Amino acid sequence: MTKTQRDTPGVIAPPPLIYIGFLLAGWVVFRFANPAVVGSELHGWLSLGFGMETQARRIVSLPLIIGGLLLDGAAAGYFRRLGTAVEPWKPSTVLGTDGLYRFSRNPIYLGFAITYVGLAIAMDSVLVLLLLIPCLFVVDRFVIQREERYLSAKFGADYDAYRARVRRWL
Repeated sequence: MTKTQRDTPGVIAPPPLIYIGFLLAGWVVFRFANPAVVGSELHGWLSLGFGMETQARRIVSLPLIIGGLLLDGAAAGYFRRLGTAVEPWKPSTVLGTDGLYRFSRNPIYLGFAITYVGLAIAMDSVLVLLLLIPCLFVVDRFVIQREERYLSAKFGADYDAYRARVRRWL
């Protein structure tokens, strides 16, 4: 890394905001799509639920939400114990490759995705769940790939070896 380069990956936005943005966009469309504006057929599809009773959705969604948040907390805690930034807009000082990072290069983003699935089920919105696909595309292309270029430039062969042996997601 040259002195003229910033010591950050240059991600487009804080990753939690990306997930929240897609979640909220789906919720707004799901809740407020007007049949007179979008047509009754499209409105029916936009408001499609999972066909589960509220209690069943809670039983399914709560473990996903809690599990995703616990995964996020454990992965972030590992970075904090190493003394490096969790936030991708701050410089990385240490390459973390142990703990959850032995199994996934992105356990925090995986935790966000699991939490998102739980929230989509809790909201009873297939549309919100389907929006996870473009959300993950944005996270992959505009966050993860930038982080990987940054980490490769900063940590060189150590990061490249880590990337070769550990999968991006699972």
